Amino acid sequence: MTAHPALGLQEEAIAFLGDPRSHGGQAVERIDTHAALVFLAGDRALKLKRAVRYPYLDYSTVEKRRAACVAELAINRRTAPALYRGVVAIRRGDDGRLRLDEGAGNASGPASSDASRDVIDWLVSMARFPDEALFDRMAERQALTPALMRRLAERIAAFHREAAPRPEEGGVEAMRAVADGNFVDLHAAADLFPAEKVARLAERTGAALDRLAPLLEERRRAGFVRHGHGDLHLRNIVLLDGEPALFDAIEFDEALAVTDVFYDLAFLLMDLDHRGLRPLGNAVLNRYLEETEDYGGLAALPLFLSLRAAVRAKVSAAALRLGGRRGEKTAVLADEARRYLGHALAALDPAPARLVAVGGLSGSGKTRLAHGIAPDLGPAPGAVVLRSDVLRKRLCGVADTDRLPAGGYAPAVTERVYAELYRRAAAVLAAGHAVVIDAVSARPDERRRIEAVAAEAGLRFDGIWMEAPLVERVARVTNRRSDASDATADVVERQESYDLGTIGWTRLDSGRVASDVLDDARASLA
Repeated sequence: MTAHPALGLQEEAIAFLGDPRSHGGQAVERIDTHAALVFLAGDRALKLKRAVRYPYLDYSTVEKRRAACVAELAINRRTAPALYRGVVAIRRGDDGRLRLDEGAGNASGPASSDASRDVIDWLVSMARFPDEALFDRMAERQALTPALMRRLAERIAAFHREAAPRPEEGGVEAMRAVADGNFVDLHAAADLFPAEKVARLAERTGAALDRLAPLLEERRRAGFVRHGHGDLHLRNIVLLDGEPALFDAIEFDEALAVTDVFYDLAFLLMDLDHRGLRPLGNAVLNRYLEETEDYGGLAALPLFLSLRAAVRAKVSAAALRLGGRRGEKTAVLADEARRYLGHALAALDPAPARLVAVGGLSGSGKTRLAHGIAPDLGPAPGAVVLRSDVLRKRLCGVADTDRLPAGGYAPAVTERVYAELYRRAAAVLAAGHAVVIDAVSARPDERRRIEAVAAEAGLRFDGIWMEAPLVERVARVTNRRSDASDATADVVERQESYDLGTIGWTRLDSGRVASDVLDDARASLA
């Protein structure tokens, strides 16, 4: 990192922005990062780019900072238009005093000489939101829920769908460039990161890039490289009016944001896993896959998670060199940087793929158990859950919670649903990921075909059969709300006449407390 000589000149602007008189007498709060300073006053936030130059970022001149502010405004209005108000200039008046000039720099392209005259610096003006609405703060107080994370996954999937494909960019060479940039910065921080660990990470990353090169190129040509967010971790997501909103996307280098959509998603998954919130990451991954059906990206996920962790390691090191984030102890930041490096290494040594099937009649608790065990299985952030009820709705072209007519449950449709379950399970296993199949699987041939998927892949299979008293199952389906299952009390009672044949899977009494059932399932899978 290079502190440009302009950084000294910026001190006047920093002092001006920190003065309540510059904001009509309102109290000012300041937030420091390695690349920017944010000043909070009243109902808005003003973001000043630091006059710094990194290998991946250059804010060293006033004009470069203006261009970055304009780009940030345009890029982030894609996902958070209510947050981003405009670009503001700091000017020196005839009396020598500094003042804010609202909306002076919103036009794209180089600023005119008149627009630039007497400008000391440029700012992004944003609507202020409560700090407690940030997802990293919500994570700290355990306020993030699986339902909220599934909604976030839907927002990310929609954002990726709407982003224009960029097949001429990205691919394996772009990922090599990210990796090379990481290692330059990691080696430069030898006081933080042991050379042996960095060398081992470089070797494993290079091997993964070589192995995955055909897949990454195939995905580039197929349109999976798009202009995404680029910095999609919890600190850059906020809850606005009850909905998750993505903000603070990368604007300083388009190459860091024009990437494989799975690499974009991987930052969020890595951040959740790093914080010990793998079940929430698993919820995000599964909902994203249900929305996009992009199972092809799973094979590259361990590499992407590792690259993202390495990015956070070097960013934490950069913040440390700047004196730490405001109010954060140096020792804490150093430990965080080292843990990210450890995370980057661990991601490239994932747990093996495996297949688990959770069967049982309607209301037996299959779905709760499937999502409960999924985070524990296979590579981070856990297994892909393939639920027959959701897949049936998708194949029939309706929303998850729309009820299907009787024809949606005709034998031919059910056969198609199970065939697609087997096909997707095989594809996920081939990508090196674990799978949990959540389906009734009442017929012996259905269970045999699920087992065959694992056998053909040469991977471990475990089957769990859920059993609960009829009265309990009837109560559960009757009390369901906003669920993909269409089962009713009548359906549950009719299932009592099913000839289940011989069940060789592990039987679990699911009429008990759910946590006890989950503990028994985990024990059987260990």
